[in-house]
Amino acid sequence: MTSFLVFIILVLIGIAVWQLTKIFDLTQIGGSSDNDEIANDRDNSVNGYLMFAFVGFIYVFTIYSLYAWSDLVLGTPASEHGKDVDNLMAISMALIFFVQTITQFLLHYFAFKYRGKEGQKALYFADNNKLEAIWTIIPVIVLAGLIMYGLYTWNNIMFVDKEDEQDAIIVELYAKQFGWEARYAGDDKTLGKANVRLIEGINTLGVDLADPAAQDDKVVTELHLPVGKKVIFKMRSQDVLHSAYMPHFRAQMNCVPGMVTQFAFTPTVTTADMRNDEAIVDKVAKINKIRVNNSKKIVANGGTALDSYTFDYLLLCNKICGASHYNMQMKIVVDTPEDFKAWLDEKPTLAQQWKEANAPAPVATEVVPVIVDSTKVVAQVIK
Repeated sequence: MTSFLVFIILVLIGIAVWQLTKIFDLTQIGGSSDNDEIANDRDNSVNGYLMFAFVGFIYVFTIYSLYAWSDLVLGTPASEHGKDVDNLMAISMALIFFVQTITQFLLHYFAFKYRGKEGQKALYFADNNKLEAIWTIIPVIVLAGLIMYGLYTWNNIMFVDKEDEQDAIIVELYAKQFGWEARYAGDDKTLGKANVRLIEGINTLGVDLADPAAQDDKVVTELHLPVGKKVIFKMRSQDVLHSAYMPHFRAQMNCVPGMVTQFAFTPTVTTADMRNDEAIVDKVAKINKIRVNNSKKIVANGGTALDSYTFDYLLLCNKICGASHYNMQMKIVVDTPEDFKAWLDEKPTLAQQWKEANAPAPVATEVVPVIVDSTKVVAQVIK
């Protein structure tokens, strides 16, 4: 309701300003005669110089952006294919920057040079085959090169042969409003069947516990990955379209209700090593500096100071999936193979958890004394 009232007020203010402008124009009748709303040489010159000023603003703002926000890039990729993705991005941005710099300058320069002048007539070309060939063929060649490089990179990322499957870690990422769960396949390298209709109690992923392949599956809420070992992700969604986004691994794949999507990569940097990365150390220091300053204000108002930030890999949702979309994240830990194995071995299987949760309650017993005669008392157990 408040937003609607604010909107109405803004509309009324706009109408008021419009009416005041009309009144001001009426008061100028009989004054300057230069009010015919037809552009003259002076108007065209002003617009020409403004075009030059604007292209200058574009260049200055671009340079400032590179200086002020260059530290916000992700930095060191944490997967084998990450370098290829970064190279493709760097090439694309370099080409865009180069083309944008030239084309924007030419656009604004010609708008200034060929601005309207009294008595000047424009020369029109019906067509120019040479120019059209140049500005068509060059972009086609450049874009074809980018697309071929992109397809080559994508195919290398997505291709998983049978040998890779036998040696890889198989993990299911399950998305739902508003959280993630992960399910690890056991030694059989096969995830048990699942269906949303089977969701019940602790079986929040709808795993078919009658399926033999599901007996060694393990469900967790914190994702651990072994460094240097390929991980194949099978992704599902319970409700709406989500997107599994792991920025430091340069990985993203949609999670679509009713189907399973797949993405695979090999982690190359453990969480401990990434925390010691120079760029990450600087980012963490800046974040904690901001938190310290904000904590002073919070404490002054009677609140609790913010905790110190520590870097962690994260699994995020990159689709606006609802009101709490921003809360949809899961911690990712990249371990050494030994630490990963020790962590996974400690986790119970979903079948074990289900059996324990649904085990019949023990029957209560009560011991009741029974008087046989005046000298003896025996105990009778009543169930």
